[in-house]
Amino acid sequence: MKKIFGIILFSALTYTTAMAQGNITPAAKGVVYGANIGEKKVVAGNDFEQKLKGETPVKMQVKGKVTSVCEKRGCWANVDLGNGKTVFVKMKDYAFFVPMDLIGKSVLLSGEAYQESTSVEELRHYAEDAKKSKEEIEAITQPKVNNRFTAAGITVLD
Repeated sequence: MKKIFGIILFSALTYTTAMAQGNITPAAKGVVYGANIGEKKVVAGNDFEQKLKGETPVKMQVKGKVTSVCEKRGCWANVDLGNGKTVFVKMKDYAFFVPMDLIGKSVLLSGEAYQESTSVEELRHYAEDAKKSKEEIEAITQPKVNNRFTAAGITVLD
């Protein structure tokens, strides 16, 4: 009985995931996910972190190349800003999702940017979970600042 329940549950989850990704328009130049916000004053990747000094979150637009997408539903993405920095992108209020084929595409992000800090304690915990050596764990002495973005809209540029 447990086996049957497990198979039914797995099938339902697989179907739901497939349907979630299946209803998303494939990535192509000009496709917009979320709000269709025309290109305005785009912040250069090199200026992204400087714009976040002080008030956050900051409304802005920024361009970059998608390096990864949530495989389950397309509810987040990582975007390379072209300056050696990346930004972790979530969709505002989970109002929309993006397809897996967005990986490798250039996009225009419209929304709010902010930075989030991960404490030394939490970083060490993650390192322990990853089975890092005692020396590697003890070498973690500074918090890590992560770039975040809440997208109201994402436009495919290529």
